[in-house]
Amino acid sequence: MTLRLHDTATRTVRDFQPVTPGRASVYLCGATVQGTPHLGHLRSAICFDILVRWLEASGYQVTYCRNVTDIDDKILRAAAAEDVPWWALAERNLRAFTEAYDAVGCRPPDVQPRATGHIPEMIELIGRLIEDGHAYQAGGDVYFDVRTDPAYGELSGQRLAEMRPAEETPAGETETGAALKRDPHDFVLWKGAKPGEPSWRTPWGPGRPGWHLECSAMSTHYLGSTIDIHGGGIDLIFPHHENERAQSTTAGDRFARYWVHHGLVLLSGRKVSKSEGRVLAAAEALAQVRPQELRYYLGQAHYRSPLDYSLDALEEAVAAYQRIERFVSRAQHAVSSRGGDRPHQGEALDTQGEHSAWGERSAWGERSAWGERSVWGEHGAAPAAALPISFAAAMDDDLGVPAALAAVHATVRDGNYALSTGDTESVETCLTQARAMLTVLGLDPLDPAWQTSDPGGRLHSVVDALVELVLRERETARARGDYASADSIRDTLEDTGVAVDDTTEGPRWELKR
Repeated sequence: MTLRLHDTATRTVRDFQPVTPGRASVYLCGATVQGTPHLGHLRSAICFDILVRWLEASGYQVTYCRNVTDIDDKILRAAAAEDVPWWALAERNLRAFTEAYDAVGCRPPDVQPRATGHIPEMIELIGRLIEDGHAYQAGGDVYFDVRTDPAYGELSGQRLAEMRPAEETPAGETETGAALKRDPHDFVLWKGAKPGEPSWRTPWGPGRPGWHLECSAMSTHYLGSTIDIHGGGIDLIFPHHENERAQSTTAGDRFARYWVHHGLVLLSGRKVSKSEGRVLAAAEALAQVRPQELRYYLGQAHYRSPLDYSLDALEEAVAAYQRIERFVSRAQHAVSSRGGDRPHQGEALDTQGEHSAWGERSAWGERSAWGERSVWGEHGAAPAAALPISFAAAMDDDLGVPAALAAVHATVRDGNYALSTGDTESVETCLTQARAMLTVLGLDPLDPAWQTSDPGGRLHSVVDALVELVLRERETARARGDYASADSIRDTLEDTGVAVDDTTEGPRWELKR
């Protein structure tokens, strides 16, 4: 099958045909770092992480760009409220975003440009627009003339006469040249300097860039005049992406071939938003569940669907992921034991190989478990040949993650049945397929990204030896018919957080989830 994606501009699901065969460029509108990340930010990053992983699994060489807006009205206001330099606040929050993205297993973008690092490109773009009659100076500001773009409104499906006027500044503030705008819908490209605010020198006077201008300049600088996929949340379609498209296309760039937008995270049916005071902080959510469980929850719905957060739904997702995790752990142990090199019980969820999906050592090594080099390039993963047809078909159908997860759970059920019957060959097949699918979704329990810090594995070895010693005492008690003592030992282990599973191959243990 061919990958098909929903294109906001055409309102259809289209075959993905990149500018250059075998290559794909992806630009995601990243965070404005006026505060710390919330669940909406994490969902955005996870949705596009899955898209990038699937493109790579499909054989594309991907260039993934996710920007950072580090100069903005909201940042200046937040910095003033804390009485700290704007750049210090932006840097502090950017680090919090990076930590949150890393925590939920999002591979870093290939480039992460900051707005303040691309002022020359923005000035150059404004110059082109003014020269071609699409922008004009008014007071100390520079505005885009929307009436010079016949296609303005097509991305968001609106008519200019029915649009609300451009809102460029916080309530109670005005642009220096707002009264001189030719049309109330014209949006600002460059904001004239104000006392106490950062500014850069330009042919039109000192000032700072408008939000929409920043993304146009950064995306085309790194990905070229035509970008394969440009995306973000549906709340960015208008005015941000509409204005990006207008200023870039009138400047002569083809810009985006596909506009991909994800649904929002909701709280009681309303958008999670810092500006509206409805925030569930990423740190708060990560304190409730493990990172991989939160990733499962935020990534399980179709990316275009809204996700209404609730503790009940989160707990259901946690239970679903743990069912997958238990199978992978048991299957890995069964397959390793069959090979005659029985691993320590405590290593059942540890790495087995060399390079991770984030450039470190992977559970599959330089060459895959199937004898061929991975088709995923430097970021590493299981070969596409291991993916069930149902999973690949679901992912090709506009990233149908719900159907893809159904394929994962079906494989896990088959694998658990094979475990119960001692069919180790089928167990190995199911494990291979499950891990290949889970790697695409960023959820492989054996990925080193999910392992706790334990240099050299010393803690694993010590705990493993101690638990094995206790389990031998339990087996001795059972052998002499002292089942009360055996049950007491098991209960004690349970109380300390160690779950014991009696299998046909003997007792196995794992940490309780």
